[in-house]
Amino acid sequence: MTGQPNPAVLHAANWRAELRLRFAARGQRTVLATREHVGPLLVQRPFYPEGDVCHVYLVHPPGGIVGGDHLRLQAQVDTQAHALITTPAATKFYRAAPGRQAVVQQHLKLQQASLEWLPQEAIFFNQASVRTLTRIELDADSRFIGWELACYGRRAGNEPFAAGDIHQALELWRDGKPLLLDHLHITGGGEMQTAAWGLNGMTALGSLLAFPATESDVSAVRGCGIDERLLSCSLVDAVLLCRCLCIDGAELKQQLLRVWQCLRPRVMQRNAVLPRIWAT
Repeated sequence: MTGQPNPAVLHAANWRAELRLRFAARGQRTVLATREHVGPLLVQRPFYPEGDVCHVYLVHPPGGIVGGDHLRLQAQVDTQAHALITTPAATKFYRAAPGRQAVVQQHLKLQQASLEWLPQEAIFFNQASVRTLTRIELDADSRFIGWELACYGRRAGNEPFAAGDIHQALELWRDGKPLLLDHLHITGGGEMQTAAWGLNGMTALGSLLAFPATESDVSAVRGCGIDERLLSCSLVDAVLLCRCLCIDGAELKQQLLRVWQCLRPRVMQRNAVLPRIWAT
């Protein structure tokens, strides 16, 4: 048993899903002012574990993504609003039939607002074919902390990512100008997975962005107790980029969670309050 559905069945009818969200400040709290969806991509009701910050959980009822699926998310955070977006579980990308690619596009836009983008890990099964794009657009008066966590293969099931094709893009734009254009291409079984200049034999890679950040934020992250062999930090144009390489997804999430807990009070001026869904 591999734990994967039969691709011949899954590809018979692929999903097209789109979700549009808009967050707005209303009185003393942020509300989910607009919620429109087509297909199986939606959010549960907002939660307020902090009283005013709007926490929402993205839900994809089919439970996994296969070649030919196309998911699109657009989230806008208006002036003075503060939203936190996460997922209740890992996103699974199953193996694809030849010539079938899964596409996930995520467009996050902030205008004098605050957003925390904290989806749980993406797991790329062997023979997956996937293209993802996460684009963040903000202005100089906005605040952002977000991560992307990726696991290549299923280490627990002894299923390495030996074949397949993954294109991942993470972009951060300020006032229409690019601050970070990070594009990664991994071919299953390729040299990048084992080479010292690539994944170096690790199977989980995470990237965390924070804006605006300073040199003191870099020092704080480097001093939060994470093994320097796992984590690297750089600061360019007030963008803090943290990279973490781990042996599995659980370790990766724990490491970057510590970074978020360190940075949130500094960047968002708020104590770190975990989304309730992570405890279920």
